Amino acid sequence: MSKASVYFQVENMTDKKDVQTIKKELDTLRGVISVSTNAQTGRVAVDYDTTGVEQSRIEDRLQKLGYKILAEKNENHIM
Repeated sequence: MSKASVYFQVENMTDKKDVQTIKKELDTLRGVISVSTNAQTGRVAVDYDTTGVEQSRIEDRLQKLGYKILAEKNENHIM
């Protein structure tokens, strides 16, 4: 398993409903290990298995949900 983390700064995440929607939808992607969100800062952190899902698929899901990605940062973990 090759683990990575990606951090997104998103627009339009303003309340608890947005946080729940993002977490629920990203958790359904095969390979996603954990999702953390913060509505106050507009940040979404996703830990995932790179053999199960690609970062681009996570980005696509966020955009399809209506959230504009303003910035992102990726970290690969060596295990």
